Amino acid sequence: MTAAKDQRPGRLDDFLCFMVYSTGLAFNRVYKPLLDRLGLTYSQFLVIMSLAQQDDQTVGSIGEGLFLESNTLTPLIKRLEAAGFVTRHRDPDDERVVRVCLTQAGRRLAEEAACLPQKILEATGMSPDEVEAGRRSLAAVRERLRAGASERG
Repeated sequence: MTAAKDQRPGRLDDFLCFMVYSTGLAFNRVYKPLLDRLGLTYSQFLVIMSLAQQDDQTVGSIGEGLFLESNTLTPLIKRLEAAGFVTRHRDPDDERVVRVCLTQAGRRLAEEAACLPQKILEATGMSPDEVEAGRRSLAAVRERLRAGASERG
């Protein structure tokens, strides 16, 4: 065997990052038709659900919770505002800070969309214990990667 053959990468399915990526794509394929009926993208759905959990958040706190940069989040929020689902306003204590709130239409949409995560979990065919174990494992990987990135960064 040559050294070049020894250097070949493993199968894609052996890469954790590929498994996470391809699983995300599989989730998106299941979510897409459900979200299309609501007129939302997955990222917009996450913003709506974040605001449903805690309304009147700053753009920064939404971005932090969803792991989105402001240059991605701001146009997304503007589209939700144009659709009538959220309003943006300046924080009265600090004019530099933009806060986001659900409108009545946004609250109705959040109520309608609240069942989607359960439908997606059912589509996995996994038991609640399997789902929780997977969620914990992925959260641990995410936090270790974030900690490593901040140490290097």
